[in-house]
Amino acid sequence: MPSGAAREVLTPPDADSVWDPRDPTVPAPPPKRPGHRTRSRPRRVLRRLLGLLVFGALLLGGAFVAGYLLVDIPPANATAVAQSNLFLYRDGTQLARDGEVDRENVSLERIPVAVQHAVLAAEDRDFHTSQAVDPRAMVRATWNTLTGKGRQSGSTITQQYVKNYYLGQEQTLTRKAKEFFIALKLGREKSKEEILEGYLNTSYFGRNAYGVQAAARAYYGKDAKDLDASEGAYLASLLNAPNAYDVATHPENRDRALARWHYVLDGMVKEGWLSPAARTAAVFPTPQPVHASSGLSGQRGYLVQAVEQYLTEHGVVDEKTLAAGGFRITTTLERGKQDAFVKAVEENVTAKLDPERHPADRWVRVGGAAIDPASGKVVALYGGIDYTRQFVNNATRRDYQVGSTFKPFVLAAAFQHGAQTQDGERITPNTFYDGDNRRPVQGWSGAPYDPANEDDTSYGSLTVRSATDFSVNAVYAQMAVDVGPGRVRDTAVALGLPRRTPDLTASPSIALGPATASVLDLAQAYATLANHGEHGAYTMVDKVVRDGEEFALPGTDNRQVIGREAADTTTSVLRSVVEGGTGTAALAAGRPAAGKTGTAEDDRAAWFAGYTPELATVVAMMGQDPDTGRQLSLYGALGLPRMNGGGAPAEIWAQFTRDALAGVPAKDFDLRLMEGAEEPPPPPMPDLPGATEGYEGPGPHRHPARPRPTVPRASAREEAVREGAAGPREQPGPGTGPAGPRGAEPAQDLVRIPDTAPGTDPAGPPATADQAPRPDRPAPAPPAAMPAAPQVSGPMSP
Repeated sequence: MPSGAAREVLTPPDADSVWDPRDPTVPAPPPKRPGHRTRSRPRRVLRRLLGLLVFGALLLGGAFVAGYLLVDIPPANATAVAQSNLFLYRDGTQLARDGEVDRENVSLERIPVAVQHAVLAAEDRDFHTSQAVDPRAMVRATWNTLTGKGRQSGSTITQQYVKNYYLGQEQTLTRKAKEFFIALKLGREKSKEEILEGYLNTSYFGRNAYGVQAAARAYYGKDAKDLDASEGAYLASLLNAPNAYDVATHPENRDRALARWHYVLDGMVKEGWLSPAARTAAVFPTPQPVHASSGLSGQRGYLVQAVEQYLTEHGVVDEKTLAAGGFRITTTLERGKQDAFVKAVEENVTAKLDPERHPADRWVRVGGAAIDPASGKVVALYGGIDYTRQFVNNATRRDYQVGSTFKPFVLAAAFQHGAQTQDGERITPNTFYDGDNRRPVQGWSGAPYDPANEDDTSYGSLTVRSATDFSVNAVYAQMAVDVGPGRVRDTAVALGLPRRTPDLTASPSIALGPATASVLDLAQAYATLANHGEHGAYTMVDKVVRDGEEFALPGTDNRQVIGREAADTTTSVLRSVVEGGTGTAALAAGRPAAGKTGTAEDDRAAWFAGYTPELATVVAMMGQDPDTGRQLSLYGALGLPRMNGGGAPAEIWAQFTRDALAGVPAKDFDLRLMEGAEEPPPPPMPDLPGATEGYEGPGPHRHPARPRPTVPRASAREEAVREGAAGPREQPGPGTGPAGPRGAEPAQDLVRIPDTAPGTDPAGPPATADQAPRPDRPAPAPPAAMPAAPQVSGPMSP
């Protein structure tokens, strides 16, 4: 082998030329230049980074465009628009709220500028000059949160408003993205003033207060328009941490709250919204203590229910609109009188209930209403023991008979129309009537009717005044016929009973009170008597406002519905009931009063309706099964054998009237009486000895036909006073008599009075206690077999 070839074989190849054995037919790759890989690697990285940046920018731009196009401004969320209706007493203090959300929207004009500036100083000082979103603030907030400097939202007021009003409080990326795009659109579509107003009405301030108006009342007991700069600064401080900065509930955080308050005020000075002098003079406005939520417990629910019923029934606002909330309703109710009513019921009834000893105590319900006769304003209402325990409002329900509290309407109708007895004598308080028990009504073309008196007592000849004192049913049934049942009904309606009152039927039984008016209805009618016959529709509302708009209220339409002499003469007779009749318990009021007691069929309700010159009040006790709602007898309630209007109802009336009018000088009634009302009654004509049949002579006098078992007036009054102290009862229920109750009779045994006279209802209303048959005496015979009545044919006259 040549030496040159040997050197070639022995010479080691260059490192770059080393490669694995390959197919000799494939040419070798060209040698690489030194430094090539070092120079190309940075360029590739740079190109990749630039590509990623461009791609990211395009992606973000596309996402922004897509988000802006796809995310629309949604409707408000349910919580943001939900408002409660605020009910106020007449003096402006809060009565109740009927919604779960404590919110009352107010316009920006009703929020002081100082309060607006305080909120801006606390939350977004650049609000009026900045955009709807602030990316730098969002980045800064994110960084501070990540580095442990506190959780911050970085949201502008516009973004916070979007969260409050359109979205929710959840902390998710999806919600934040929606908030961003909606805020951008909102900033273009709404003015700064609209956004700020919405924010102030939707922000949460603690104490369940949403919006600055609710916050002002919760923390300072005033409207937002009355806040000063210091108070506004404290409320603005709460936006950052509502519960933590409430110094009343968290006194341990007072230093933190003060620091936040100072921060807000200093920001106001810095922005030129508060003078340094005012800042120096500012004193921390300690908020009022937290009050328990008023809710609808106790009497509040009944009062709200009655007011809402008044608004809808009188066409002030429809039910759907009222249910939407946002109403500020100032009622005519007076807190002092309302509290007095609750106290009177508590001390005279509730505190005495003992269902274990007296099972009937489980049935006891109480309702009451008081009206100012001069204005027609309802000043107090008692609906029941507790609205959350007993839903039905006893002050407005119309399903219990009013009993003898209806008799004054018969009296007023007689005086108003100049009614005459069957003998043609004008009816006055001193007119004599026959008060015998079960005396058939004369002059009535319908079916025979002979109502029973209390305990089957026959009073013989007595005056209208005495018949009212002792609630003699026989006299009033006859008087209703003498006046005309239709006139009696129309007079009751004119005085204030609704024409649609159940069982307000024109028949002789109307006098005994089978009609089922409500306590409030009856109070309105008695208020008309107290107001000398001038009637104005009652009202429960002084003012209704929503979003700054005041709603029109119905007028009172005062008019003279019966003559003053007729009304005042009725009052004169009712004064006698209180002074010496069945209502003597009302004397405890300590001022001149007029009134009437009443008892429903089977003692299922007992009433006292009365008035002073300043106040008309009605109280009723009712019996109802709490489980089934069935009306039940009050026999045995409060440990008494009978329940009647002269007992607990009159006692409640007296205490309430005394306390409600405390400090008001007592004054007597200014009465203008009808002719003959003050004349002393002449004595009745003596019975003819030995006479057995009635006799009608040619002259004006008429003599009784038989000796009658009369009860001398003095002894009757004394008996009434004694019964009044223990609880008289004007209208015995079925199965009762002098010995006391013997249990309720079945409902099918009640007597209905057919009325076949032309133009009248063929069937009378349900019987009251006076009309119910008793097992200890037979029912009256049918008309064909009815013997001639042994009584005289009309009222007794001299």
